[in-house]
Amino acid sequence: MMGIMSASPVNAAHRACRGIRGVSGVSVLLLLFFCMATGLIRGNAAEPAAMEAIAGRFGQNALEFTRRYCMDCHSGERPKAKFDISVFQNAADVREGSGLWEIAVEMVESGEMPPEDEPQPSGAERQAMLEWSRLYFDAVAEADAGDPGLVLARRLTNAEWDNAIRDLTGVDIRPARDFPVDSANQAGFSNSGEALFMSPGLLRKYLEASREVADHMVLTPDGIEFAAHPVVSDTDRDKYCVLRIVDFYRSQPVEIGPYLLAAARFERDADMADPRPGSTASMAERNGLSPSYLERVHQLLTGPCADYGVVHELQKRWKALPLAGPATDRAARELGDWVLSLREKTRPQFGWLQTRGIHTGSQSFVLWRNNQYARTRHQFEPERFGALDGLLDLPPSPEDDTVFVEEFRRFSRVFPDRFLVMERGREYLQDGPSENEVRGRFLSAGFHNMMGFFRDDSPLYELILDEDQRAGLDRLWDEFEMIARIRERQFSGFLWFERAESGYMRDPVFDFIRPEDRNALSESMIQRLAGVYLAKAQSREAPPEAVAAIDMYFHDINQQIRNVEKARASAEPRQIEAAMDMASRAFRRPLTDRQRSRILGFYRSLRTDYGLEHEDAMRDLVVSILMAPEFNYIFLEPSEDGGIHPLNSFELATRLSFFLWSSLPDPPLLAAAADGTLLDRAVLLSHARRMMDDPRIRGLAEEFLATWLGVRRFQKHNAVDRDRFPSFTDSLRSAMYEEPVRFFIDAVQRDLPLTEFIHGDHTLVNPVLAGHYRMEYPGAGGGEWVRVPAGEAGRGGILPMAAFLTANSPGLRTSPVKRGHWVASRVLGEHIPAPPPDVPDLPEDESGLGDLTLAQALARHRDHPNCAACHQRFDALGLVFENFGPVGEFRTRDLGDRPVSTTVTFPDGSAGEGLEGLRHYLASSRRGEFENSFTRQLMAYALGRSLILSDGPVIRGILEDINGDGFKTRALIEQIILSPQFLNKRDADPVQESGRKPPGTSG
Repeated sequence: MMGIMSASPVNAAHRACRGIRGVSGVSVLLLLFFCMATGLIRGNAAEPAAMEAIAGRFGQNALEFTRRYCMDCHSGERPKAKFDISVFQNAADVREGSGLWEIAVEMVESGEMPPEDEPQPSGAERQAMLEWSRLYFDAVAEADAGDPGLVLARRLTNAEWDNAIRDLTGVDIRPARDFPVDSANQAGFSNSGEALFMSPGLLRKYLEASREVADHMVLTPDGIEFAAHPVVSDTDRDKYCVLRIVDFYRSQPVEIGPYLLAAARFERDADMADPRPGSTASMAERNGLSPSYLERVHQLLTGPCADYGVVHELQKRWKALPLAGPATDRAARELGDWVLSLREKTRPQFGWLQTRGIHTGSQSFVLWRNNQYARTRHQFEPERFGALDGLLDLPPSPEDDTVFVEEFRRFSRVFPDRFLVMERGREYLQDGPSENEVRGRFLSAGFHNMMGFFRDDSPLYELILDEDQRAGLDRLWDEFEMIARIRERQFSGFLWFERAESGYMRDPVFDFIRPEDRNALSESMIQRLAGVYLAKAQSREAPPEAVAAIDMYFHDINQQIRNVEKARASAEPRQIEAAMDMASRAFRRPLTDRQRSRILGFYRSLRTDYGLEHEDAMRDLVVSILMAPEFNYIFLEPSEDGGIHPLNSFELATRLSFFLWSSLPDPPLLAAAADGTLLDRAVLLSHARRMMDDPRIRGLAEEFLATWLGVRRFQKHNAVDRDRFPSFTDSLRSAMYEEPVRFFIDAVQRDLPLTEFIHGDHTLVNPVLAGHYRMEYPGAGGGEWVRVPAGEAGRGGILPMAAFLTANSPGLRTSPVKRGHWVASRVLGEHIPAPPPDVPDLPEDESGLGDLTLAQALARHRDHPNCAACHQRFDALGLVFENFGPVGEFRTRDLGDRPVSTTVTFPDGSAGEGLEGLRHYLASSRRGEFENSFTRQLMAYALGRSLILSDGPVIRGILEDINGDGFKTRALIEQIILSPQFLNKRDADPVQESGRKPPGTSG
């Protein structure tokens, strides 16, 4: 098998950071170990001898040029544009600071430098400087061919940290929301060791955020899970467990009407009707119903019955159901309600147990009554048949009519009085069966001023659920018992109630047990209390039924507490192992023996040296994992002999996942890394394609596209005057941000050509954005995002997206300067220097321009000698957007009620009008610049560093390859992934480890 690495050039020398140290201890120790464990590395390759001749001409062709025409402005303590060109004293300086030298070359080549009012070089001088730079850069690129560049060890960005926590825990907690904004490298991205630093203050925030994540931890019988909310108190645990069970209950199809309707449709559908048992299964699946229960209902509806009675009446009404038209569902629902009303009116009723001195709301008595209702869901009381008058034709003495009673028994076996009880109020307050009339707490037992939960779902369990669903529901209740210790807390409430409110246990004989005593939960104490409590009840002549209820209560509560104790103890090793698994996923590779020993040793130290309970120790263990450098830092392992080497499989998995997802590798990717198959080209591409189809590709859309195009933080954009633009709501702002993100995701997943970003005739909108664009929303409602043709709304592609138009407007007017600068610098990749400090400002409000249009005011602005050169490069690119107002709304008149004009002369001298004119200009004159800019930016983001000279040939090769294939978006991503720059690594050169800044930088 030919691996992808074997084709990559491997040469040069290498040294690197020798690894990341571990973390141990609590709180302060976590901080100390984290700080001590990290380091940054830098490097460069040595100049080959073949370059000496070209390098020797630097003084004659380049240095003399810069001294004569550049250094007056670009040197000294305050160089213009903060660009000090005097530091380039030899060819080696140019090589090290190639990015800045390229900018200088671009300015000289375009004629912008030197400025028109400064002495100008001759054509020969200019050409000599440019020719030397080209030759030298080509020589460096050839000498460094195959050099993947130095990628510095770095911490995760804020977004990567949030995403990694999301994928580790399964919950989108976003604990980095309060972190300082990440810095960016020269390419504009944060995912680079050039930009990311760790300060003591930030490290404290990491610790706080890690603790926040750990507070969401839930210890389950099988390991660790994480809740969407903190789980640190009893009420938190209750909320977590209760809502999971309630969500399960709510997802079950327990309404009777749909079963009646499905049975009718099955019976009258000639293609489906089949008398054989189980033949209704496909109808049940089609309608989201329980197959077993639909079969049972169907058998009752189609089976034999008496000439009168409830089954006879049900079949008659069922056969009359309409199967088409708007009344169908309502009629089925009404028939289902009729069935339930018959059951409600005939279900058994139970009074309250009475014993002198014992409160009616005592736990033993309330639980007895709950159990009576729970075990009689399919039963009925014939003596209550009189309540059915008006709902059902009754014989003279229905309770004595054996046929009528038997038919009702058949009916009740299929239709319980309730499938489950999800809410219950305080039972003891009601004279009658309160569970139907009083809404209370979810899953509550209905105790008086006491916590307690009661499971009542046997009809659901027996009639609706399949085997897997039953196991799942049992597991949810078992986890509830264990996670929330509900029986221990229930019994503590019993002790408190019986002493303080009921008064039954105020006798001195009960003083041996108190709710605040932890030993009160022991088996011996509970058994002792049971004897004393029962003896007192019997002395007061409690009826046998009450004595049995009390005895059963103590037996059950003791057994339940013991079961939970055993379950919690047996789960501890699995929970520790789950922490190990979490650490492996966080560290993006299998744990070494040393790491496992470190993690386990930390846990044991917390238990023995610090005396923490298991749950608290596990919470600190999670914090230690999240504070470990192996999680927080991305670094490449040094090779034995230095130089250039292929990434190992785990480094490749990490680089791939943080490129495409801005997050951790998932289990399939880690599995391919573990068995080495990820190093095979076909396997690598299959994972890349799978990952591009995954929703987590949003990470690339946000961190690459939205960052590159300058709207990554648009959701916090507050420059718009909302009094003047009330339509700019928070929901519209969010929709504006989502449009380019979703457009990019759509382009990747549908593999659109890159030209669609400029010339696309479609976009994606939700109802809010469609309304802002005055487009007809074709979706079904509910806020869904849909793909729409541009149509007459003038949208399509990224150029007219409201996020970009609004972000590049001052608030009370448009800004052709900012919009044009955005097109030139972001979209086309031009380098445009910052404006000089003495440039006069345009009015802040369009309505304050007087008789001038904004285009006319801008033309006067360009007369300023310090402005003309730059503005000629991009003003026209911004004026074409004047049909779009300050918040990207389409308009024909500006805020001063003047007609807007979008007719311009582009930098190449061609004329055009509006967005279509710009698109034509870009296609005819600048397409290559856009494609090159997109590719260079994506490459820089993928590698996590600024581009270097050796990247040039690789990028040119990628452009050639994908241009022949229609410049598809996915092809570009795949070519970058398969490039030697992506697949290889280079160790640091010791010269660069000194930390010397690249030439040309200041500050």
